[in-house]
Amino acid sequence: MITSAAFMAFMLVGVPIGLCLCLAGLVYIAASGNPVLFQSYPLQLFGGVDSYGLIAIPLFILIGEIMNGGGITRRIVDMAMAFVGSLKGGLAYVNILANMFISSILGSATAQVAIMAQIMVPEMEKKGYDKTFAAGLTAYGGMLGPIIPPSVMFVVYSVLAQVSVSDMLIAGIVPGVILTVMFCLVIALMGYIYNYPRADHQTPRQRVMTILRTSPTLLIPIVIVGTILGGLANATESAAVGAVAAALVGKFWTREFEFSQLPQMMLRSAIYSAIVLFLVAAAAVFSWVLIFGKVPQETAGWIQSVAKDPVSFMLICNVILLVIGTVIDGIPGLIMTVPILLPVATDVYHIDPRQFGVVVVINLVLGLLSPPVGLCFFVAAAVTGAKPGKMFMVTLPFFVISCVLLVLLSLYPSLSLILVK
Repeated sequence: MITSAAFMAFMLVGVPIGLCLCLAGLVYIAASGNPVLFQSYPLQLFGGVDSYGLIAIPLFILIGEIMNGGGITRRIVDMAMAFVGSLKGGLAYVNILANMFISSILGSATAQVAIMAQIMVPEMEKKGYDKTFAAGLTAYGGMLGPIIPPSVMFVVYSVLAQVSVSDMLIAGIVPGVILTVMFCLVIALMGYIYNYPRADHQTPRQRVMTILRTSPTLLIPIVIVGTILGGLANATESAAVGAVAAALVGKFWTREFEFSQLPQMMLRSAIYSAIVLFLVAAAAVFSWVLIFGKVPQETAGWIQSVAKDPVSFMLICNVILLVIGTVIDGIPGLIMTVPILLPVATDVYHIDPRQFGVVVVINLVLGLLSPPVGLCFFVAAAVTGAKPGKMFMVTLPFFVISCVLLVLLSLYPSLSLILVK
């Protein structure tokens, strides 16, 4: 109780979440009356980031930086426009499909929303779409980032759960594609009801030329996902190859990337990576404290008294995680929940940790699009000037369909494990 009170107190006064976790661990050791634990504290802190799989995080972030600097994002939007732009509500489809393509490179919801809001919202507004809807749709498109590989959240979960990073990245492919299709179905229904405008017509020749002109940008996700699926590389190695592929496409195809930009890109990647890795190190300390205090065992006892089978356990977890995700960002949410819930899921209910990881990540990402915080909506609002509260109401059907996907993933493990060997 003292540790929990200390953690909440640190959060309320605005201490960063990573420091909250570390300081709460120190409070627990002091309250336990066992000073020997202070000697293990730095070992646990360092051990949290002593993992080869975590090298993938700065590499994935670097890929996103190179992609932005190389003008690849704009070309991916043009490709999506060539596929579906002439349909009713064409730009809405383009928004979602472009986000799907870009999510296979960026892997960060907030970064994706910030980039795509600058590109898609003015274009949609110009064609007659409501700005609030356009911004909200872009925020939901950003939800695909942490699901379709590469995904920083899946890498962090893999380290916390001690499962293969490659398996977790592959497990997100089918759910990500299903969510994209479900979003498109919602757009089709809303387009019929609200009579969304069509985008500018393109002749078949123009479509083919656009696709041929932009297709080399797909080399990046193909290299990343293909080398993992083909067994040619693990997640870390595929991230390194993907970074090289992004640099080559930006330099020799789009011709907007210069190697002189690389030091600044690497610096930005290093800063963001340091933030993420410090959270992971803090998670190791916090997990150690939870285990030492027998919190997972007590939680398991309570959940077993309520959930009698794996399905009811997963549904309860969906509610718990969604509530947590509404007030805490994705990676800190992983850090706080996985050490408590995962042992119960695997040891008591024999749920595959990879299926559980997909459900956890989607829940926490959906929390980024839910009041009272809704971080992705605030990012979109900062870029476009739309109001976050109105965004949530206008795009409520997308929230509902995301919850439907979570129920399906909880009921049918094969949806997330079908591609995992």
